[in-house]
Amino acid sequence: MNILITGGSSGIGRQLAVDYAKAGHHVVVCARSEDALHALEQEYPGKIEGCRLDITDREDTLQKLGVYTDIDIAILNAGVCEYLDVEKFEAAMFERVFNVNVVGTMNCVQALLANFKAGSKLVLVGSTARLLPFTRAQAYGGSKAALHYIARSLQLDLKKRHIKVLTVSPGFVETPMTDANDFEMPMKVTVDYASNAIRKGIEKNTTDITFPTGFGLFLKFLSLLPQSWQVAISSKLA
Repeated sequence: MNILITGGSSGIGRQLAVDYAKAGHHVVVCARSEDALHALEQEYPGKIEGCRLDITDREDTLQKLGVYTDIDIAILNAGVCEYLDVEKFEAAMFERVFNVNVVGTMNCVQALLANFKAGSKLVLVGSTARLLPFTRAQAYGGSKAALHYIARSLQLDLKKRHIKVLTVSPGFVETPMTDANDFEMPMKVTVDYASNAIRKGIEKNTTDITFPTGFGLFLKFLSLLPQSWQVAISSKLA
């Protein structure tokens, strides 16, 4: 298969690229770090192809991704996280986070969608943070909630073209992004665990690939409670 992964220079994206390459697939890895991409190409010659890309640059994204006409699976994984200090409310933070997590991801969708064929899979990587109103996570959680809604809506509109739209809702995964967190991260898993869960979910066409299972089910249950209860529970968790 031909697989394209954004945000593939580190964390979940890199592990997915490596695991798919080891399984014999051809992987296009997109990232901003030219050095990281070169290292992956050197380590997996003929299996991994690097594509230096900033997904927030629409014209560059349309040009570079538009050349890939035979993609079986596109995993749009690139994302950023920033936490809000409500006493120093910064609207620009929302712009930065949404510009990468939502607008940048949609730049990729626009570039790839015209070349998708029946049976192609579009995978949008979100987060379980969308499920509850977590403290300081307004920009990050909001962007992932938006991404989830977009994915479900695209699932309806792309059904007639027989294109699968899947989402990934990870809990805490040990990556450079979570290394910056200064709070407890329950049930944190490794990138190997995340990669295995995502690849199995994609193979099974799981609509929303949520992991770790126990953590995801717990948050999904809480998300069904009345909003006032959710706020009370989230306050205690904080």
